[in-house]
Amino acid sequence: PGILMGGVLPVGSVFIQLYFIFNSIWAHQIYYMFWFLFIVFLILVITCAETTILLCYFHLCSEDYHWWWRAYLSSGSTALYFFLYSIYFYAERLQMEGAASLFIFFGYTFIMAIYFFLLTGFVGFMSCFVFINKIYSVVKTD
Repeated sequence: PGILMGGVLPVGSVFIQLYFIFNSIWAHQIYYMFWFLFIVFLILVITCAETTILLCYFHLCSEDYHWWWRAYLSSGSTALYFFLYSIYFYAERLQMEGAASLFIFFGYTFIMAIYFFLLTGFVGFMSCFVFINKIYSVVKTD
C-alpha cells in the first residue's frame, strides 16, 4: 500500500495537464502552453522526489533498510495512475470505435506509461539515494 500511495501526489500535480496532452494527441487539438508544461514537469519532479524521500524516511525510522526498489516503485507508481487515467479518458472522452483504434490507443499509451514509470522511478530513486547519502554522511562514528 505504501508503494501505491507514492504515486497519488505526483499524478495529482499533473492531472489537469494530462487532459490537455491527451486532447492534443488523440482529439486533434493544438497544445500551445509548452512553458506551462515545463513548469508542471518541474512540479512533478519535485513532488516525486519529496514523496519518495518522505516514504523512505518513514521506512528508515522503522528500521527497514531495504529502500532501493521501494524508492523506485513508489515514485514509479505514478505511471499506474497515468494509465488508469488513460482508460478513463478513452472510455469517457473519445469516440473511437473498432479494435484497431483500441489497440493503437492503448499500445501507445502503454509505451508512454512505461517511459513515465522509468522517469518518475529514476527521480524517486536518485532523490532517495542523495538523501540517504547525505543523512548518513553526517553520522559520526567514534
